[in-house]
Amino acid sequence: MAELASLVGVLKAAGEDTRLRLLALLADGDHSVKDLTEILKQSQPRVSRHLKLLADAGLIERNAEGAWAYYGLAQEGEGAELARWLVARVEDEDPDRRRDVERQQLVRQAQQAQAADYFAKVAGSWNLLKTLHVPEEAVEAAVVAALDGRVVDTLIDLGTGTGRMLEVLGGSYRRGIGIDSSREMLTVARARLAQAGVQHAQVRLGDIGDVDLNPGPADVIVIHQVMHYFDDPGRMLLSARRLLKPGGQMIIVDFAPHDLEFLRTEHAHRRLGLSQAQMQGWAGGAELAVDLVQEFPSGNGSRGLTVCLWRLSDVKKRNGQ
Repeated sequence: MAELASLVGVLKAAGEDTRLRLLALLADGDHSVKDLTEILKQSQPRVSRHLKLLADAGLIERNAEGAWAYYGLAQEGEGAELARWLVARVEDEDPDRRRDVERQQLVRQAQQAQAADYFAKVAGSWNLLKTLHVPEEAVEAAVVAALDGRVVDTLIDLGTGTGRMLEVLGGSYRRGIGIDSSREMLTVARARLAQAGVQHAQVRLGDIGDVDLNPGPADVIVIHQVMHYFDDPGRMLLSARRLLKPGGQMIIVDFAPHDLEFLRTEHAHRRLGLSQAQMQGWAGGAELAVDLVQEFPSGNGSRGLTVCLWRLSDVKKRNGQ
């Protein structure tokens, strides 16, 4: 239980009309200050001041992205519990709330239009996997199955891209965090997660080659179609390992070795697939053990790709240490 003075401070932070409206909006997904000023029709300094009070009280979280910052409901702690309790009691038919939701939808429509423009620019490379007949549906089903029906506390998706893995695995975690180095991709991911109604996941700007430890520790780390962009995937895996809880697992999806050189010259792939021996070596160096391997051939002969799924588990946990 919180100390009396601390609890009173939190209640004071939440006990104001605009701040309650902000909590209700952030329960629907992350927003920037710019989004919230458009929705609330209030000045940026005023909105920022309200957000600071809520963040200081532990009711919301602030995640910086360069000169920008995104806010969302706190995911853990007494402040998170109180925020969810308050939001559950906000009347949907309240005139201010109804107006906020309408404006929020307009903001999201604009973000989705921005995402569509971005996809139009990168359509050639984005549709590449389809031309190579990669079995996406089967791979996604296998990713879900690799969790053995568990619902974990924290799942981190490194190189989240459009947020697809956070969407696919939405029923398998209580708190999801996607990290990506592309601000454009994060815009796409936020729009996609909001459209799918995934409210318990957030996405953040970050360097997945040198991960920030603040989002962790994670029960499960997903690295989906990312490692082939690194000259040294083993080093990237070792960095990601620092985010993993004792006894945690990693699920890695990537291409098996291939000779499609145009992927390197035209699509920025640094490695032409990852072999089983390489993954075993990288996992061992990170004190992880490969306990599940699945392969998904394209069926397109020499012009297709085989996708591999590896599940890596904490060696110390497996050894009962």
